Amino acid sequence: MQIFEDFDLSGDGPIYRRLKARLAGAIGSGALVHGAALPPERELAQIVGVSRVTVRRAIAELTTEGLLQRRHGAGTFVMRPPARIEQPLQRLTSFTQDMQARGLKPSSLWLERGVHAATAEEIEGLKLGENASVARLSRIRLGDDLPMAIEHSTIPADILDRPEAVESSLYSVLAERGVTMVRAEERITACLLSAEQAALLTVPAGAPALHIRRTGFDAGGRPLEMTRTYYRSDIYDLVADLTYAGDL
Repeated sequence: MQIFEDFDLSGDGPIYRRLKARLAGAIGSGALVHGAALPPERELAQIVGVSRVTVRRAIAELTTEGLLQRRHGAGTFVMRPPARIEQPLQRLTSFTQDMQARGLKPSSLWLERGVHAATAEEIEGLKLGENASVARLSRIRLGDDLPMAIEHSTIPADILDRPEAVESSLYSVLAERGVTMVRAEERITACLLSAEQAALLTVPAGAPALHIRRTGFDAGGRPLEMTRTYYRSDIYDLVADLTYAGDL
């Protein structure tokens, strides 16, 4: 490939670091686009004129940093994140609405959709009876096929008895049933992703994330939804418009 043939690996320092810098630069400039496949290690080593060990070490570090992803049996792929997304905190919107407003195609990879007996935490948070059931929906949220968040939602089963009916927007399905959320309470904290969470979001284990716990209510004040979402902090910025309430 011409882009690799043009790599200039001259300079100081270990050659694997120089190769790593050239690959990172190509990803940052867009010369290597998100989802592009790198040549096999042996082929790439021949193209750039270095050892296979050098290529393997450069790729390993870029994989750890989240710029590349190894897929078993498929190869190594570029994981260049899109421009950062600003998420306003003033409006109650769905992930689907947020992505569409930014010209991105929303989609989901489902981890769980089912009806279960409510836990003590769910009973308390959703103000349910002792033997109530809930619908649980867990999924990876994607924008233009890039994993952006992991979302775990719990809804009372009397409101959503068939969670498999949710294909894209949960709020749209609830609206079709005459259920509308009018306000929500959110608690935002910083966290580090576990190895399992990081693998789902294609970032290094221990990467920082934004954890948002949301409880949504209808017009009568009934809790309709409890959602825990882990957003990639390398993509999301939460933005609030504040007014001064004190004396100048």
